[in-house]
Amino acid sequence: MPTYLSPGVYVEEVQGGSRPIEGVGTAVAAFVGFAEKGAFHTPTLVTSWNQYVQHFGGFVDGAYLAHAVYGYFANGGGLAYVVRVGGVPSRDAAPPRTSAAEVAGLRIEALPDVAGDIEVEIADADGENPPDDRFKLVVRQGGRIAETFDVSTKKNTKNYVVAQVRERSALIGVVEPAGTLARPERTKAALLPPAEDPPTTVSPQEYVGDAGDRTGLGGLEAVDEITMVAVPDLMSAYRRGLVDAEGVRTVQLAVISHCEQMGDRVAVLDAPPDLTAQQVRTWRQDEAGYDSRHATLYHPWIRVFDPVSGRNIPVPPGGHVAGVWARSDVERGVHKAPANEVVRGAVDLQNPLSKGEQDLLNPIGVNCIRAFPGRGIRIWGARTLSSDPAWRYLNVRRLFNYLEESILLGTQWVVFEPNDDRLWASIRRNVSAFLTEEWRRGSLFGRTAEQAFYVKCDAENNPQESIDLGQVICEIGVAPVKPAEFVVFRLAQFSDSTSVVDE
Repeated sequence: MPTYLSPGVYVEEVQGGSRPIEGVGTAVAAFVGFAEKGAFHTPTLVTSWNQYVQHFGGFVDGAYLAHAVYGYFANGGGLAYVVRVGGVPSRDAAPPRTSAAEVAGLRIEALPDVAGDIEVEIADADGENPPDDRFKLVVRQGGRIAETFDVSTKKNTKNYVVAQVRERSALIGVVEPAGTLARPERTKAALLPPAEDPPTTVSPQEYVGDAGDRTGLGGLEAVDEITMVAVPDLMSAYRRGLVDAEGVRTVQLAVISHCEQMGDRVAVLDAPPDLTAQQVRTWRQDEAGYDSRHATLYHPWIRVFDPVSGRNIPVPPGGHVAGVWARSDVERGVHKAPANEVVRGAVDLQNPLSKGEQDLLNPIGVNCIRAFPGRGIRIWGARTLSSDPAWRYLNVRRLFNYLEESILLGTQWVVFEPNDDRLWASIRRNVSAFLTEEWRRGSLFGRTAEQAFYVKCDAENNPQESIDLGQVICEIGVAPVKPAEFVVFRLAQFSDSTSVVDE
């Protein structure tokens, strides 16, 4: 309480009785996979395809991460965290031979995947009296000049040789010297030994990672806003033979476990490639056997244009699907099932499905992607992998994630407040106001707000025993809207007959 020592009029700001609960974001994806460059095992936020290219490079032959992220943004995604894996050297493999060579005191290396012989020459800087720290670095590929750099030995200049080569060269790299770099002497072209990629292994454990070391899926635990998790290059590793069918199941179970543990995330799983509808059914039932309200599964793979090969290739649909989720959230709301939506960027399906084939897959929670004449390629399913009918539909799961997280963050002020009737009334008022707004948006089922939800926080569910334990218990019940998955029109034939009544 303030202290008043002299007569006067005092104006004070007081906290109002209502503390609005704001809805949290619902569409922030996380992708784990192989990339051209970038830090390993570091969740990195990207907000556009251009940002992804800056951090991780472009499309890579045989990898699906770039296609997944591109499809995510093309379909309406806004925020994504990317974790690069595939850079852990095999413990049993011999260390790689160095690809670097000493050239006039500079240790220069040829970058991997460089076609043709690489030669490096040290020349004098341009001009009549160049500064003592300046020189020219000439790079030849196949006997022809491919790159030229006017550089400096001074680290505090923008032309520092290590920085310039690192930013601009596509052929070589310069190893940072231990001490002060002296101006190299002029030399003739020196041939660099060919670069060798270090031997790597991709095991299920690298995908799973460790929360303490912030690696793999474990590194995503520290990023609270993520709501969707996809591992597109699990299938790339499977196709390359780096992981087997058991490894696929191990990683997908780890993704599901991660989403269940975090509580507010949903796994976007891909079925293995090249499977028919019957084979997917067998794999889903007999091999995978997943049962989770925090996971979804999509089939078949989609065909997209690949800039590397210049042709259409099949890729897992998870990244594109996550983008459709984000688009549906923005246009309609998280309560709307993200289905009957066009998959942008998909030019074809790897294995087109008929209605009869979907009849095999839909009841077991496999969300199908179908091609419809004149309507494009669309997601034609919105189910989770749960056997519990209450959590059958994806939009119900994601709506509850949204409501739970919004209420959790919007009621943090309650902690350490006096536990009495005034606090209970304030909680009821704030939560009810939030749920009323959601009902008005169409997120909850009912003709009135009373039919759509209830909030109970009073002396009945907060007895003295709970108060003595420092607990406040608030019971909330909501009636979510569910999608019209089966639309049935009953048509009957009848005759329009009239009867004549004699008067």
